[in-house]
Amino acid sequence: MTDPGTPNTLGTSTSFGESALDAFRRSVGTRARRFLIAVTLLLGLLAAAGLALVGPPGDRTFANLSGPAQSLMSVIVPAFGVLLARDLKPASRSTRLAPTLLAAALLAAAVGLFGLLACVAALTMTTSSAQDPWRHAGTIAVGGVLVQVVAQLVGTGLGLLMRRPTVAFITTIVLPLGLWFLLGAVDVLRPAQALTPYSTVRHLLSGQMNPLNWVQWLAVLLIWGVGLNALGWARLRHRNHDGRPAPAHGEPSPSPSR
Repeated sequence: MTDPGTPNTLGTSTSFGESALDAFRRSVGTRARRFLIAVTLLLGLLAAAGLALVGPPGDRTFANLSGPAQSLMSVIVPAFGVLLARDLKPASRSTRLAPTLLAAALLAAAVGLFGLLACVAALTMTTSSAQDPWRHAGTIAVGGVLVQVVAQLVGTGLGLLMRRPTVAFITTIVLPLGLWFLLGAVDVLRPAQALTPYSTVRHLLSGQMNPLNWVQWLAVLLIWGVGLNALGWARLRHRNHDGRPAPAHGEPSPSPSR
């Protein structure tokens, strides 16, 4: 995954808000990134519209549209987190992670909201014979945003942990799904599937959330969102303190990820 022309506008004296705004701008600041966001949104729109138009009227529910649409977008969303993490790698030692994570979460939330609007429009403009097509709509709407935020934080975490953006992006797909399948293949480990992102995605996008499911989602956020980013940030800081001087602002980075 290459992204030529990535703007390097990381400063050391800006406020938290300015840093977050700068990171948000960088998230879609190149032609390649804008193309990627367009593809992401288009996939969600096509999934929602296609299922609404082609699927049986009895299956046209908000849950049945939101599941595939949000899931498809969540496959690509981590790429933005990976690229934002790459932007941090050549930064000076005083760079803060929190503004970048906030910007990443806001971008992911915007994608989730777009998916919500696409599904609402698709269901509204078609005829459904389902008994209650809008069942759990509120929970699913919130769930769509939460799914994208967790997916994005997995991207930033693995982007910080791995030097090569392409490998990091592939890992955002292979690691969560692979772990889910492996845990499900062993009876004694099957309960641990609840601590994988895919398991919580299924609950959130079906709207069938109970108190235990919300606790499981919080655990997933802590492990895959907070945990991965904490490890990645510690690794980045260690590399910046291992005796090699951090590149000056505006200088090219020696990192092989560029």
